Formats: sequence, structure tokens, C-alpha cells
Amino acid sequence: MSPKDHLVIFDTTLRDGEQSPGATMNKAEKLRIAKILEKLRVDVIEAGFAIASQGDFDAVRGIAENVRESTICSLARALDGDIDRAAEAIRPAERPRIHTFIATSPIHMKHKLMMEPDDVIAQAVRSVKRARNHVDDVEFSCEDAGRSELDFLCRIIEAAIDAGARTINIPDTVGYAIPEQFGDTIGKIMARVPNADKAVFSVHCHNDLGLAVANSLAAVQQGARQVECTINGLGERAGNASLEEIVMAVRTRQDLFTVDTRIDTRHIVPASRLVSTITGFPVQPNKAIVGANAFAHESGIHQDGVLKHRETYEIMRAQDVGWHTNSLVLGKHSGRNAFRTRLQELGIQFDTETELNEAFTRFKALADLKHEIFDEDLQAIASHTRQSEEDQRFSMVCMKVCSETGVVPRANVTLLMDGKEHTVEAEGSGPVDATFKAIESLVDSGCNLQLYSVNNITSGTDAQGEVTVRLERGGRIVNGVGADTDIIIASAKAYIEALNLISRGGIRQHPQAADV
Repeated sequence: MSPKDHLVIFDTTLRDGEQSPGATMNKAEKLRIAKILEKLRVDVIEAGFAIASQGDFDAVRGIAENVRESTICSLARALDGDIDRAAEAIRPAERPRIHTFIATSPIHMKHKLMMEPDDVIAQAVRSVKRARNHVDDVEFSCEDAGRSELDFLCRIIEAAIDAGARTINIPDTVGYAIPEQFGDTIGKIMARVPNADKAVFSVHCHNDLGLAVANSLAAVQQGARQVECTINGLGERAGNASLEEIVMAVRTRQDLFTVDTRIDTRHIVPASRLVSTITGFPVQPNKAIVGANAFAHESGIHQDGVLKHRETYEIMRAQDVGWHTNSLVLGKHSGRNAFRTRLQELGIQFDTETELNEAFTRFKALADLKHEIFDEDLQAIASHTRQSEEDQRFSMVCMKVCSETGVVPRANVTLLMDGKEHTVEAEGSGPVDATFKAIESLVDSGCNLQLYSVNNITSGTDAQGEVTVRLERGGRIVNGVGADTDIIIASAKAYIEALNLISRGGIRQHPQAADV
């Protein structure tokens, strides 16, 4: 495949995806996702926003040290400190990239930057040149390009390319664009910028109107050769363009697209499940490509057609995107070595033998409860093993919940709090409500419960239930995730994990929050 025909996939799950409320990931979790993105053969991994926090910096650097097959990128505002910090974080990468940006829409320049247009261009040029002093691969983004004036976009893009930017990103930052209009804008920019042939043009579309994928594909048809996207469409507000939908749309409709990606699509579903487990954002059943119903047929007419000839109602093969990996891999008689080997095949590695031993113990306990252990179960075991290794202010010792027809549900919970056991009972409108009230009567967190979501990890009545609890306190939002074959216990685990997260404090700096 010639370079002209190559559509670059730029994954920003670890940066923009992490800006979803409560989706903050630690270094180990980010590295696990980065490794499966590498397996997917993602071209560029935006590993984070290095100056946002020390945790972000460490995560970007850790990914730069461990991922060799993908370009590793860090975001940076058009500020010297941001750019230098990004350069330091990605220095160990085989192929490092700095992605710097500045706002270009009239509303952003006036009210956020409080800068004149000529000053914005000058700042962009200085930043691109500074980034080029650190790395050869520099990407420049015009923030809020979807609401920017075309003439100004052409001016600043020409200047950025002259300064050394080799990728130019046109983001629809607020999801304002409509496909035909957005594609036309991309085509006009590429036609009007005199040095456009010296850069790859990229798009980064948000999904506020549900058009992120459509806008991205319209841009590709007009000449864009990089798409910025995320696993499961994760991202701020309504999310970003979904990687799996972009890749499979281009792959499936080769009659319309003159480009293709190098993505190994067999890893799409495993990547989706891993991101969902780590972030606590479940995938809706009817989600394209990776939803549980994506290849399910209930209608008798559809079932009959698929049985006679698959392509009557299926435009893709389920196994091509990784659904065949959702199979039995281990059971209660499996040994430690088989367990370790399967984890490695899934891209899961533990730093210490202690962590591996704890995970194996959890696996054996789960195998006693459910006969069939699936890859998704192993992903959940790995996630919750790592969580238990972190400093925990609160942990559950035991609990008993009574729910009976005509009787008010009651929960008896024993927590370990700062090294001491405390037991309490509480009533509630249901067993989960009683459990949460019991926990709150002990910790008095002052949090607001914003989300309670239950999702089955695998099929069957003996499946583990995965519960997501979103708590808010003082403007800070966290997601706690718990898994167990008992949904009430899973709920308690999720609530306690969220309490531990919010008790640690520490708020990341948002890349669009501070003025340039």
C-alpha cells in the first residue's frame, strides 16, 4: 500500500478519552491499553498531556519506554513549558511526536486567549519551531477549527507548515460541523494552502451531534489522511469519533474509499473490552462493531437469511473484528502456568510475582463459582488485582444483605477504615441502596452519586456482574468499578473503589482549561 493510500489512525483514548468524566487512568492501566493499541497496529498513540500532572508525565514516559511499534505523542499547548515537558516525556520513544495546539475561532481568541489573530499566528509559529528543536515529527492543531474563519485557517496553517509542522489537524472541537460542510472545508483548505503538499492533513471530530464518524469520513474523502479517534468513541462530553467505526467503514466500503488502514482488526473487540473494564464505561449492546448485539439476529427473517447466506444481513464477519476471541480459555483445573500464558496473550503482565499470585488466587475462587472462565473475566481479575495493590483507605471485610418480600431491605457491612474495622447496619429501598447507605454512614464522604450502572461481563446467569459507580465531590468526578458473581457485592466494591479514588485527591489540569 503506497503512502498516499495509507490512512493514519491516531488514537487519543489515553488523552482525550481520559477526559471523560471519571475516566482517569493510572500509569499501569494506560500502559495496558497502549500495549493493546500497539497490537492493533495503531499508527500514533497520543499517550497523554504531559504537563497536566506528574502522573500524566510518568504515564507518557512509561509508554514511550515500552511501546516500540507506534509513534508516541504528547499533547502540548502553544507554550514553552508545555512543549519542553512533552519533549522530556516522549524522549525514550522510538518515534516521538509533539502535538501542539492553539485556538483559532473568533470566540476562542477573543474570550479565552484574549489575543489578536496576528498574535495567535505568531504564537503558533514560535511553538512549532520550538517543538521542531526537540523532534522531527510535529503536529499542529487549530483548536475549534469547526467554528473558525476559512481565510484565517489558511493563513495559520501555511505559517505552521513553514515553521516545520508535518501534520496539520483540523478539529471540530465542539462537534458543530455537518459532514458535507466539514468535508468541503477540508477540501478548500488543502486546495488554498500553497504548501499543503508538505503536510498530512488530519481531523479530530467530536460527537456532540452524533456526527463525529460521518464528519471524519467526509474529510477523508476530501483528502484528509489522518483520523484522530478513540476506542469505543470515548471522550469529552458525547465523545470522539470511534476508532472501530472509522476503520471498519473504510475497510468495508473500499468501493468508495481509496485509502485503507494498517489496523489488525482482530484485536478491536479485545481492545474495546479492556478500555471498558479499565474506565468503567460499559459498551451499549447496540454499539456498532463492538456491542453485544452487533452481530446478533433475533428476527426470524434475518436468521433465515444469515443461515442461507451470511452476507444477506451481515456486511462484516464477526471474527474479523475479534468476536471469535470471546471463547472459553480456562477452567478450575487450569494451572498457574496456563493462567500466566493466557494473560500474556491478552497483553496482561504483572510487575511482581505477588500480584500474579493474587490474581491466580482470584481466578481459582472465580472458577469455583462459575464453570466457564472467559477472556473478559481475566481482564476484570487483572484490573481488580492491581487496584487492590494500591493504597486503599477503605476496604470491605464482609457484608450481609437481607431482601425479602414485604420486609425493608437491610445491609450489615464491615469496613476496614484506616487500618481499623468498623461495622454498621442500614436500611434502604433495595439491597443496593441499603448497602450504600451503610457504607456512607461510616465514611460520611459528602459525595453525590451521579451514576449507578450494571453490566454483565460475559453471558449466562453465573456471569460476573460489573458495576460502575460515579461519585462527585467538590467538582471532582471519579468512576469506581467492581466485579463479582454477586451483584450486591460488586456494587459495594465499586462504591468503595470510588471512595478510595476520591479520597486521594489530585486534580489533573485540563488541556483546554488554561489560557495561553
